Amino acid sequence: MDFWLSDDERDLQDGIRSFLRGRFPIDVVRALEEQPSGVIDRQRWRELADTGVFTIVNDMGMRAATLVFEELGRSLVAGPLVATTLATPWVPGAATGDTIVASLETDEHPVLVDHPEQADQFMSLTADGVVLVPAADVRRRTVPMPLDTLTPVAIVDLPLPGGTTVADAAEAARVRRDAVLLTSALQLGVALGATELSQQYAIEREQFGRPIGSFQAVKHLLADMLTKAEVARSAVYAAACAVDGASDDDATRAASVAKVMAGEAALFCGKSGIQVHGGMGFTWEVHAQRYWKRAVALDNSYGIIDHHAAALAATL
Repeated sequence: MDFWLSDDERDLQDGIRSFLRGRFPIDVVRALEEQPSGVIDRQRWRELADTGVFTIVNDMGMRAATLVFEELGRSLVAGPLVATTLATPWVPGAATGDTIVASLETDEHPVLVDHPEQADQFMSLTADGVVLVPAADVRRRTVPMPLDTLTPVAIVDLPLPGGTTVADAAEAARVRRDAVLLTSALQLGVALGATELSQQYAIEREQFGRPIGSFQAVKHLLADMLTKAEVARSAVYAAACAVDGASDDDATRAASVAKVMAGEAALFCGKSGIQVHGGMGFTWEVHAQRYWKRAVALDNSYGIIDHHAAALAATL
């Protein structure tokens, strides 16, 4: 298993990072939080599609996709990126950004959907297969104050609509495995983004005439953040290799490992980033709190840490 990136993979990651810095800078992220119509800018969503984000899995494989989703997580790009990407084989317009597909997790109680006001379709991964449900058919109540403003959610009223089954149970299991891995890549990006933001702040912020990064307590926090993020990177990249058939690991098990490691890293780095920023870290004006909020939201997507840890324990 080779974790070293090829020149093409470096160029891919550098290219998407440059694009996101230009089209999804922090000022845009903050502005989207204030939009009463929703947190997805349709024009920018189509621009993501133009770069190949939603077709990357089919076009270039999971290893390339994890690199792209790592950058999307780092930039805190809003929207149901994973569901829309994996729904492209069955939903017209998903690949071009004209149709937004969000996840409908029927195994959770209460049943929640994300981005309820802007999703055009919902995709549910059930024991019977992949089910698509038009958003207009889902009766739901929007949660007025979600933790992550950029991840609005709604509670679905029962009974659930039937929808249309577009793939069998085996395909649904494969899609769920891929969704777990892509979510892990987003979490890795969140962990790295929080670490980089905190490192920069520790260099620039001075106290007692010295940068706070020179103090041992802050150094230890930053070192722990980087260690957590880099270990998570190894787990995510290893799972991507397994999914692409480039290793002998069981792909489903590797994806669960990635979700546990990346989820823990994102939560830890988000929380520690707030601590590095001190009393200002949790305030609306400071970017650090957004990473922690996104980490919490992503932990609840396609299985929380405890769910995947229990699944791993059952294989021992």
